[in-house]
Amino acid sequence: MHASIIIKILGVLLMLFSILSNMLPLVVSLLYQDGMAGVFFQSFLLVFITGFLFWLFTSRSRQELGTRDGFLIVTLFWVVLGTAGCLPFMFSPAIELSLTDAIFESLSGLTTTGATVISGLDELPKSILFYRQQLQWLGGMGIIVLAMALLPMLGIGGMQLYRAESPGPVKDNKLVPRLAETAKALWYIYLTLTLVCALAYWLVGMDLFDAISHSFATVAIGGFSTHDQSMGYFNSSAVDLVGIIFMFVAGINFALHFTAWQKRTVKHYKLDPEFLFYTFILVIVSIVTVSVLQFSHSYSSFYESLIKGVFQVVSFATTTGFATADFNSWPLFLPYMLLYAAIIGACAGSTGGGMKVIRILLIFKQGFREVQRLIHPRAVIPIKLGRNPVNDRVIEAVWGFFAVYVMAFMAMLLALLATGLDIITAFSAVGACINNLGPGLAGVAETYQYLPAAAKWILCFAMLLGRLEVFTLLVLFTPMFWKR
Repeated sequence: MHASIIIKILGVLLMLFSILSNMLPLVVSLLYQDGMAGVFFQSFLLVFITGFLFWLFTSRSRQELGTRDGFLIVTLFWVVLGTAGCLPFMFSPAIELSLTDAIFESLSGLTTTGATVISGLDELPKSILFYRQQLQWLGGMGIIVLAMALLPMLGIGGMQLYRAESPGPVKDNKLVPRLAETAKALWYIYLTLTLVCALAYWLVGMDLFDAISHSFATVAIGGFSTHDQSMGYFNSSAVDLVGIIFMFVAGINFALHFTAWQKRTVKHYKLDPEFLFYTFILVIVSIVTVSVLQFSHSYSSFYESLIKGVFQVVSFATTTGFATADFNSWPLFLPYMLLYAAIIGACAGSTGGGMKVIRILLIFKQGFREVQRLIHPRAVIPIKLGRNPVNDRVIEAVWGFFAVYVMAFMAMLLALLATGLDIITAFSAVGACINNLGPGLAGVAETYQYLPAAAKWILCFAMLLGRLEVFTLLVLFTPMFWKR
């Protein structure tokens, strides 16, 4: 373990974060003259100076990162970043948040969870609203992946950071040979999607501020909004359709987008098993949802049932968390089915949360193989994705992830019940936070504001677990990690 290089990288990342997170909201504050410019300048100075001091005292360190260093840096940075990100919420006189609530809101934004403790969004200063949206955008792809483009200039290898940060069961595939080029490629695609999404929202009727703000949340699959009614505020089918399209696109593995970008073709999408299964899940859940809404006469027309049903399915299944309807009061099993869709989540290598579609697909294939083995005990039956066999080590890792995920879910559920929450609120809150979804059911369908402080800290831990794909965080609690 190289303590000096860890502190050095944390310093670099904190300085980067201080600039990226505070400068644009400061400009927004000056444009709208909402009186918050001083808040963001104070936050910038405090975070930048802290990061500079970290870097200054360790600037001569030149060691190469190891695997354990990467895991520790990633985890520490998200904890430190979540704390640093709460400063504007603490300094702002426009909202009165406790330290617990400020850190909860900051972590929720950075982990793209979208669970909020703030109400009265429509009356908040524009710069604070923009800051919340920007937190999600920065957290969506991961500031650490962005920093990979800078680390080579510092003489620091970054592959271990990339492995710890990137989601999915297979983490060693780089889009291009050089890691810095991989980070740049990801961010070019991410930025392009954001700009196109903002333009589309603006063309269908949003004002420029809302269009940019909601494009941040849509492409990052975050779910924060600038209005208490979320996307329902706009009451526009055109806005809903734009949201559906870009949530769907953001939920796809960015490696597929990179291939489309590089080779100018989309043929490879229909050959990707995860993309096909992802689309299949969305179509089936949408058909069931729209059918139930139509036959229960929840809405006055089939078109309304179709738009609201499909939007909510895509929003939940990609773990975005936008709302255009009161899904908590939908009939029969629909609210729970939406939550189950969020547990599956989006594709690996996307900005979405959940267990990831590829893992669920591999679990299904493994289960089907065990059924076949009952009939043919001596048969050698490989698991394939498309025409490619999957190494059994990957299957073992998927099952290990699933087991740890379930155990962590159960432990946090019991912990929330111990704080006095009812079972539906507790279950959906854990599910919404560990899958980086945001809205839950019952007591957390709209806001987490009224939960006990202890429950909020538990859910902060759940957000980090989900963002870091469980193992990256839990590995720090094993004695083996700290042995030389």
